Amino acid sequence: MNHLADQHLQGWSGREALAEAMIPLIGRLYRENNVVTSVYGRSLINQSVMGLLKAHRFARQIDDVELPIEETFPVLSALDGLRLGAASVDVARLTVAFRSEAAGRSLEQFLRDELADIVDRQGADGRTSTDVVLYGFGRIGRLLARILIEHSGGGHGLRLRAIVVRRGSENDLMKRASLLRRDSVHGPFEGTITVDTENNTILANGTLIQVIYSSDPASVDYTAYGIEDAVVVDNTGRWRDEEGLSQHLRSRGVSRVLLTAPGKGSLKNIVHGINHATIEDSDTIVTAASCTTNAITPVLKAVNDRFGVEHGHVETVHSFTNDQNLTDNFHKGDRRGRSAALNMVLTETGAAKAVAKALPELAGKLTGNSIRVPTPDVSMAILNLTLQTEATKDEINAYLRGMSLNSDLHKQIDYIDSPEVVSTDFVGSRRAGIVDGLATIANGRHAVLYVWYDNEFGYSCQVIRVLEEMAGVHAPAFPGVGKDVANAEHEDFAAAL
Repeated sequence: MNHLADQHLQGWSGREALAEAMIPLIGRLYRENNVVTSVYGRSLINQSVMGLLKAHRFARQIDDVELPIEETFPVLSALDGLRLGAASVDVARLTVAFRSEAAGRSLEQFLRDELADIVDRQGADGRTSTDVVLYGFGRIGRLLARILIEHSGGGHGLRLRAIVVRRGSENDLMKRASLLRRDSVHGPFEGTITVDTENNTILANGTLIQVIYSSDPASVDYTAYGIEDAVVVDNTGRWRDEEGLSQHLRSRGVSRVLLTAPGKGSLKNIVHGINHATIEDSDTIVTAASCTTNAITPVLKAVNDRFGVEHGHVETVHSFTNDQNLTDNFHKGDRRGRSAALNMVLTETGAAKAVAKALPELAGKLTGNSIRVPTPDVSMAILNLTLQTEATKDEINAYLRGMSLNSDLHKQIDYIDSPEVVSTDFVGSRRAGIVDGLATIANGRHAVLYVWYDNEFGYSCQVIRVLEEMAGVHAPAFPGVGKDVANAEHEDFAAAL
């Protein structure tokens, strides 16, 4: 027994040592080559030793076995020596491909062949830097700031340059920085923050953020701060139509606007993964729809493509938001004046109708309602669907699991099959929605799907993807993701949170 225990401990220590050795390789590839490494879509950037080991364990969902770090470490080492140009590289998929497709080639030669387009192109980055301004600094604004800072890399792509807020107090700057540094739901900021009250700036992990005080979106001169052709991300929700949002375009230094809420009128409501390709250079104002629309639309598209959707009802069990009252008080909206901390509050949602703006084939087929509940983050959408073709629970789950792993929607759809997960387990999820496979119900043409979603962070990741699309700063991805998942086999697997 002691011999077996010693073996396990020695094995763990060896994997820890390899993970420690990985960290500088991952960091150097990111800083010097603008190469973002991942394991089946899970980013390795700024991960701890435990984070790297958990990412490898996540691979059980794909290959039924833990991805051996003894195999991925040589791949990372070889990548470090290839002088790569900017790219997103999935180390796990490359490792598995080498295992099955090397055909006698050495690891270095295999990687040179697979990554031929970016080998020996260090410093070559066709992307231009795009200035980003966050107009408003609430729940979504601060999470967008965290993600933008995390993705700052070598300065290419999106660059957070400023935030615009109304001054709330004499020590406003210190309070804004403190809210960025500490978050009751998402935890502390990973890094260092320095405040310069004389120049009204926040320095976060090397990203210098100008804090601009204004209540008029049309009067800010961003060029005075060296900001040009910026995309303004309006996360205040005050203006949702073209007339209101176009005020930003009258400010010097602004070229485009992205709204982090559903837009009104003819504005394009974009759900990344679904209709982001419709964004044109001429679209100066784009909206990123709602958190619920982003969570359910990819799943609905997947189900509709495979089984067809005749009609359905969407019920969201949604965490309370800042729009509700903590204690009973007047509110212009029905029921929202009652205490958010004490009540389940039945309210309306436009998400069901909004799906049609991104997915026209479902126009008129969905109804919806929402129940606000006393939790601060992570919501659930219950999709009660009548399908065009009959399907079993296993068929639906196998298909959606496959979509989450190996399709163009793998950044939007996640899948889990665990009897113990609850809402807090999904705080920080970067996917738009997570299908709970154990909860799926199917009976002939009737199906009920349960989709978890982090209505704050998961949605913010979708906003960043739309922002990248608007700015045209996507780096090439290697290896390519397969699309044929129609025959994916269903297998139970444990949660890898």
